[in-house]
Amino acid sequence: MKDTLNADAPVIEAKGLNLTFETGDGPVHALRDVNLSVERGEFVSFIGPSGCGKTTFLRCVAALEHPTGGSLTVNGMTPDEARRRRAYGYVFQAAGLYPWRTIAGNIALPLEIMGFSKAEQAERIERVLDLVELKGFGKKFPWQLSGGMQQRASIARALAFDADILLMDEPFGALDEIVRDRLNEELLKLWAATGKTIGFVTHSIPEAVYLSTKIVVMSPRPGRITDVIDSPLPKERPLDIRDSAAFIEIAHRVRDGLRAGHGDEV
Repeated sequence: MKDTLNADAPVIEAKGLNLTFETGDGPVHALRDVNLSVERGEFVSFIGPSGCGKTTFLRCVAALEHPTGGSLTVNGMTPDEARRRRAYGYVFQAAGLYPWRTIAGNIALPLEIMGFSKAEQAERIERVLDLVELKGFGKKFPWQLSGGMQQRASIARALAFDADILLMDEPFGALDEIVRDRLNEELLKLWAATGKTIGFVTHSIPEAVYLSTKIVVMSPRPGRITDVIDSPLPKERPLDIRDSAAFIEIAHRVRDGLRAGHGDEV
């Protein structure tokens, strides 16, 4: 699949995207007139208050929700076609590991479904465990790992079939600050090592600024984009970059964008 991709085309492109849910209490406008282009290799964070459509947009990219207007392409395909061609891996807020399977067994699950041989499964499992710094933990069960380690195993599972895009829906939201900082550092290293395009949903301004090359600020319903901020920060980012003037300036712009969209509660 990768050989056929146009390297200059956007990986994700939304034009006039709308999504309305019909409910017993009337229509709910989850997304309205969303226009966004994500280039290959970008790390794009989506931030905004609850109900602003950031997770809904990610779910549209993954073909878990279907827009009611506008257009959306993923690697130049419809989201449904991209899903069939395994164009992305998806990491949810909860690790979602099967407790009766070992960590290696959990990572193997999508590979089994896709028909990889046992030998190739073993090679891929070993490689992604090493990538997320869980080498030697393949025979452990989820309950034997900390919350942070379980989330790393979930990321490894999403990486196992080597999709071009990694979609992450608040993957570190339930973790304490120290573990979250550690995983943020590891995620940046993983991104640098793989060159994947990452879409990342968060409620945290510091997390969005620290991780991203582009920050998409969204407003409450109807969910729409109020600002798109390109980060001038270098690709290599130690945690203490959060004390820099450039970091603080970007954080203030994100906060201003949230307030402009009536997201002061964030």
